[in-house]
Amino acid sequence: MSVKPQSASAPFAGPFALGTLAAADGAAFPALVDGEEQVLDLRTALDDPALTMRGLLERWPAVLPRLRALAADPEAVRSPLADFRVLAPVEPRQVFQSGANYRQHVIDLHVAHRAPDDDRSEEERRAEAAEIMDRRAAEDLPYVFIGLPSSITGPYDDVTLPAWAAKPDWELELAVVIGRPAHQVSAEEALEYVAGYTIANDLTDRATVFRRDMPQIGTDWLRSKNTPGFTPLGPWIVPAESVGDTRDLRLTLKLNGETMQDEFTKDMIFDVARMVSYASQSARLLPGDLVLTGSPAGNGMHWGRLLRDGDVMESTITGLGTQRTRCVAEEKA
Repeated sequence: MSVKPQSASAPFAGPFALGTLAAADGAAFPALVDGEEQVLDLRTALDDPALTMRGLLERWPAVLPRLRALAADPEAVRSPLADFRVLAPVEPRQVFQSGANYRQHVIDLHVAHRAPDDDRSEEERRAEAAEIMDRRAAEDLPYVFIGLPSSITGPYDDVTLPAWAAKPDWELELAVVIGRPAHQVSAEEALEYVAGYTIANDLTDRATVFRRDMPQIGTDWLRSKNTPGFTPLGPWIVPAESVGDTRDLRLTLKLNGETMQDEFTKDMIFDVARMVSYASQSARLLPGDLVLTGSPAGNGMHWGRLLRDGDVMESTITGLGTQRTRCVAEEKA
């Protein structure tokens, strides 16, 4: 099931965006979507009946000029977007996730986790945390870990909250979509390997982040983040050339209409280029892969209000559109 978007093509930057849509017969296809809510089937337009979004991204440098031309062609055959279901825009082979990458968010966490014998004022503790964040940005490395593609779901699909998940939480993130194989690239050249950007909500069960049986082994991202449907993605991939400067994008997440997260990407400790570069130092990034760049302040743990049955999350990032998903609690056995 899914939540019907108020406007499936909620505004995106530039003349076109890319999506994966499903026809009435269930067949999925890569599409070019314009600002008039019209759709161009790229299988037909590019004369490739078996084309997928990942296949398109594997040809990104060569196909981008063709996409620009198609978007501007008034004779190209289009169909109404309303005739199709919007799926997650791409099926990546790899998902690189990151944590502790928004300065204000990490400062808030630092202040909240005060030691019992720390009697300094909040202002003093915030100043200390800010100094740590500045030093980290200058001298340290991003925190990146691996997610599973099987956790991805569509931008308007229901999200099932597992019966065992005691503290399910939201995490709105800017997601980078890779357009060229990248291995050991510098931060200065990293953006040349980016095809575009999309919206991700990296849901996390806070109760299972740390193993209670063996706390010394650290975080358990498999259990806490990779349940099927825990990564709503999309609706669109917006080409990097249309998004422009990713250091000044606004991320807003509303829960049942109430704003919970509202921050700009300029608050990132490590920007998009540094995140992509860092991930590429160890791994080989492939076309269609995702690099999630962290979530700003305003998660459920901050508000003391976690996700529950019937909640509707609406997530927007400047120039990328809006996704809207409903939470459905799994029935306990």
